[in-house]
Amino acid sequence: MLLETLNPMHSNITSLVRDTVPVATVPILILMCFLFLIWNHEETSSIPGPGYCLGLGPLLSHGRFLWMGVGKACNYYNETYGEFVRVWISGEETFIISK
Repeated sequence: MLLETLNPMHSNITSLVRDTVPVATVPILILMCFLFLIWNHEETSSIPGPGYCLGLGPLLSHGRFLWMGVGKACNYYNETYGEFVRVWISGEETFIISK
């Protein structure tokens, strides 16, 4: 069967591609490439802070403020990123300025 598909007298290139690549593979590959591009796309900000990462960054920073409290979370972000930090609290971008 393999020799028949590779023989140019018995088949053309469209039937060879159709037989070797399943129909569902192409849309899945296109979807994976699209998601990879979205995942790696990041608006660069001149203000340091945790990344957005498809909404995971705001959830983590808000959770840190709830878990550690405002004072300890602010100290953590200031030690990690510096005096001027961008974080998310309740889904809103918040700036922490301290020295």
